[in-house]
Amino acid sequence: MKRFHNSFLAALNLFLLILVLLQPVRLLGQTDCEAGNGLLNFAPPASIRVEEVIRKFGIAESTTKQARLHYTYKQEVLVQTLSGKDVTGEFHELTKVSYDEKGRRKEDVTFAAQSSLHEIALTAEDMEDIRVFMPLLLTSEDLPQYSLTYAGQQHVDDLDTYEFHMEPKKEEKGKRYFQGRIWVDAQDFQIVKMCGKSGPEKLPVKKKDRPELHPTFVTYRQLVDGRFWFPAYTRSDDTLHFKAESIHMREIIKYSGYKRAGGR
Repeated sequence: MKRFHNSFLAALNLFLLILVLLQPVRLLGQTDCEAGNGLLNFAPPASIRVEEVIRKFGIAESTTKQARLHYTYKQEVLVQTLSGKDVTGEFHELTKVSYDEKGRRKEDVTFAAQSSLHEIALTAEDMEDIRVFMPLLLTSEDLPQYSLTYAGQQHVDDLDTYEFHMEPKKEEKGKRYFQGRIWVDAQDFQIVKMCGKSGPEKLPVKKKDRPELHPTFVTYRQLVDGRFWFPAYTRSDDTLHFKAESIHMREIIKYSGYKRAGGR
């Protein structure tokens, strides 16, 4: 997200920020990564090495990513800015997503309300988050870019999972990464939940530059056709701290209606 440059708006938002800071801390946005999580068991897996878990879920994720290219689905995006509990701006769009024979993504926008966002601007990187990082599928090809640290075993909703912390090994210029936590199903070896953010964030080098900040999000997956754990729901409730002000935003992405494309 980028903050709009407007001196009057900045002054107004600074005043609103002071009011927000005078409110209880619970009003400030904070994405909940722990919802649905049971107690974390720090013991290593009982019958499989951690390295084997990583190898298996890399293979499973590769298969899942390839399979998703043969499905159509609906993508609903809702981005809101808030002051306390009041919505101050909103972006709402519904899209039908499909892929051609070469795996190229096709989008058909079926609904798009006039955006009323005025405190932040959605950037190309924000849209990449919606398409790539929020529904991230972590394949065997992607794994060498990341350091994964085993955290333990954890019950997530009704699933037994292995939790890992992950971060990029080395940030290459011009490339973006995911950093946070993932939960891998102990039976299917696919990611069923992830929580973190995309990066790196861009801080201004020159006075005229604008920072590029991104919220922390949590994504849940659903089992499709009894085999593939596809992204289903992303939620973010976060406060972006710009130099002049802090902006509370909420983001909800729904990926639904998965249907296998005919003949593929």
